[in-house]
Amino acid sequence: MEENLSILLKFLLSFLLRGLIGFERERGNRPAGFRTHILVSVASTLITITSIQFFKIFGMADPSRIASSIVVGIGFLGAGTIMKEGLTIRGLTTAASI
Repeated sequence: MEENLSILLKFLLSFLLRGLIGFERERGNRPAGFRTHILVSVASTLITITSIQFFKIFGMADPSRIASSIVVGIGFLGAGTIMKEGLTIRGLTTAASI
């Protein structure tokens, strides 16, 4: 029961903290607002918790391997938001926030 409560708390913190960042960006009419930040955050939290639980149950998987894949995936999301328009570059703050 205590472990379930811990997992729920992690999801709630993930949702709340990234929701604040997304809300602030959406309020300023910036790309990658509330829904995008919530989706990335909750999905990353879910995959990380799943990886840790697999390690606890089976003991033979390395939980950091999946976490490193999350970092690579978020890097691709961030890189996709950076655009060059003439001499200006747009999307750097969006990429950094993701």
